[in-house]
Amino acid sequence: MTRFLPHACAVFVLFACVPAHAVEILRWERLPLPVPLVVGQERVIFIDRNVRVGVPASVGARLRVQSAAGAVYLRASEPIEPTRLQLQDADNGTVILLDIAAEPAGDDAPPLEPVRIVEGASPAPRYGAQIDGEQESTGTAPATRTRETPLPVVLTRYAAQTLYAPLRTVEPVPGIVRANLRRDLSLDTLMPTKPVRARVLAAWRLDDLWVSAIRLNNLSPHWLGLDPRELQGDFMTATFQHADLGPAGTPEDTTVVYLVTRGHGLPQALLPAISPVDAAINLPVPGTSDSGHGGAHEE
Repeated sequence: MTRFLPHACAVFVLFACVPAHAVEILRWERLPLPVPLVVGQERVIFIDRNVRVGVPASVGARLRVQSAAGAVYLRASEPIEPTRLQLQDADNGTVILLDIAAEPAGDDAPPLEPVRIVEGASPAPRYGAQIDGEQESTGTAPATRTRETPLPVVLTRYAAQTLYAPLRTVEPVPGIVRANLRRDLSLDTLMPTKPVRARVLAAWRLDDLWVSAIRLNNLSPHWLGLDPRELQGDFMTATFQHADLGPAGTPEDTTVVYLVTRGHGLPQALLPAISPVDAAINLPVPGTSDSGHGGAHEE
């Protein structure tokens, strides 16, 4: 005789047979997040954003790292001492720090739970973030939004940090994106009065402003003072990383200048190159008179 369980018991048995897939929630509040690993087991980290993973070279051969569709997959092949990883948002530069350590699997070690990283309840204010403006007295008009810091300052600071500061210290700026800039762009007209070589490094954009980072190398055996008034082009602001350049061949012979432009990138801001004058073009043709200084003759 077949007997059937009551509905409530049937539901209980059904859920008891399905393994639970709990997800550990970690809140990012600018403090490193602990993510322990077990050798031979893969751990999934859901972050719901496109990230680049910075892995120290000392653990690169022992840790497999894959990133796809807002998830990061970590699998250790050998024990790993406590190590810090960096997850950088590819869109706005935000960096999240993970402290990992991999230990051998025990006989009864349970499978590792996935991890989901979410923003903290009260994220710290970010450099360059927008703030609410004052509403009109009627209270009907929407609040305007302005930035705490002028955009040229925000862009220049971000570019300088990206080139000179450790990745983990770069302050994220919402809305800033990497801009395309040809590395072989000719910059011969940028500082024509100085014996320097200028080369493109990188560029970023925020709203309708661009910042271009240009490396300057001193070609002379003397110290050179740097003055933004000697730059030729249509620039909104210009900022040198250092105030002067050391003699060629010394560690101080290189610096960077940050050029901010509005409405267009660096190529449109440069002055056109002037072709050298060929004096032979103006020489009189042999057998002719140069009377009238080359002017037209009336018949």
